[in-house]
Amino acid sequence: MKKSVIFLFMAMVSWLGMNAELYNEMTYSKKSTTFSLVAQKAQSVQLNIYTDGTGGKPVKQVAMTKAGDGNWTAVVKGDLKGKFYTFNVTQDGKQLGETPGLFAKAVGVNGKRAAVIDLAATNPEGWEKDKALGYASTDIIVYESHNRDFSVSRKEARYPGKFLALTEPWAIEHLKNLGITAIHLLPSFDYASVDEEHLERPQFNWGYDPLNYNVPEGSYSTNPFKPEVRVSEFKQMVKALHDAGIAVILDVVYNHTMDIEHSNFQRTNPDAFYRKNPDGSYSDGSACNNETASDQPLMRQYMIESFNYWAKEYHLDGFRVDLMGIHDIETMNLIRQSLPKDVFIYGEGWSGGTCAYPIEKLAMKVNTYQMPGIAAFCDDMRDALRGPFNNDHESAFLAAKPGYVESIKAGIVGCIEHPQVDYAKVNYSKAPWTLQPTQMMAYVSCRGGNDSPQFLGTNCRVHFARCAVHAQW
Repeated sequence: MKKSVIFLFMAMVSWLGMNAELYNEMTYSKKSTTFSLVAQKAQSVQLNIYTDGTGGKPVKQVAMTKAGDGNWTAVVKGDLKGKFYTFNVTQDGKQLGETPGLFAKAVGVNGKRAAVIDLAATNPEGWEKDKALGYASTDIIVYESHNRDFSVSRKEARYPGKFLALTEPWAIEHLKNLGITAIHLLPSFDYASVDEEHLERPQFNWGYDPLNYNVPEGSYSTNPFKPEVRVSEFKQMVKALHDAGIAVILDVVYNHTMDIEHSNFQRTNPDAFYRKNPDGSYSDGSACNNETASDQPLMRQYMIESFNYWAKEYHLDGFRVDLMGIHDIETMNLIRQSLPKDVFIYGEGWSGGTCAYPIEKLAMKVNTYQMPGIAAFCDDMRDALRGPFNNDHESAFLAAKPGYVESIKAGIVGCIEHPQVDYAKVNYSKAPWTLQPTQMMAYVSCRGGNDSPQFLGTNCRVHFARCAVHAQW
């Protein structure tokens, strides 16, 4: 019986992947608001309504009703706009702890409570005419930037360290003068490590510690206490960049969560979103103490819906997938198929450690040819130009050091099969790994992290270029 239920649920999620939403957790109207939560093994789910985003006791508590397929629902009458809410799942006789849900689209300060807002009211003037720029089928020059670092030290910035800084004339002029066609924003979803209640204190993080995947980060807004502000200001930023002809690419980090115990995933569907080793321990392919299980139905569907939500609601032009090599090939292909063709997807074709999943089924660089329409970073060309990623004191081609020509040639042709490239002499890849040159991201420097000790300073200004060149020698 249990196997039949699991099979039916997986079939439902597989169908939903291309046809409907599983994670639509809050639907607002002035007359009533409908709440929904996927909690497969819950015994009960309690909905808590709050007046504020932090502190205080619930003004209303509602026992949600099980609607089948692990879905729980509740309808609360009246106009709840401006109110906050949490869910608390009981499983095996234990309350797992309050969460804003799995797929909150607006939250209060520090992301502990979800918010009831009217998303349409967050749209800036002219938003209905704004759309993605459609650069995915052309050459693209991408500039990587951290929202805070881009502007926090600029004297002319009216909104230093905020989304709105990228709407200011000096910022637009600076980006256009660089000659770029797109800006890649380091993680800008709601992340855990910065205390939004005390932004007067010196705090910093790149943002690779996910808390709420589908909400903009509050510390980059002018008021993290008002849920609609971060949403509206993110949209204003996107529109200003689009008006300047600059595409917007979001860095997405679905491969791990800040932790397991306190994550919204674990407090709603324990262990359903994470991979485990044969001995029952949690796998750590991210080098962040956990790795998510994109090969499992709930996480796969979650990623598909999340990519599409950002693309549709925020008019994004593309996604840079952090540690893409942790995700499975099938899920990445489903994501690609679900998005408009002009939305550009590229990522890191590696992991941060060993994953509890067959490597031949993972979206590693070597498997890029199995993912049409998805690109990966070319560390072959990067290290052939600058030197090995783990030694900043060793030079390479740029210092006229011999032995790197084939790696440079492979990068120039976009790592396709080519009669004038001897892959046996390429530094890392011993065989072609793309079907089209546009599946290779050419870059030279990186901001640091697991793949390089190099740190480029507080602004983390890095250029990537998508290779679309057929070369002859």
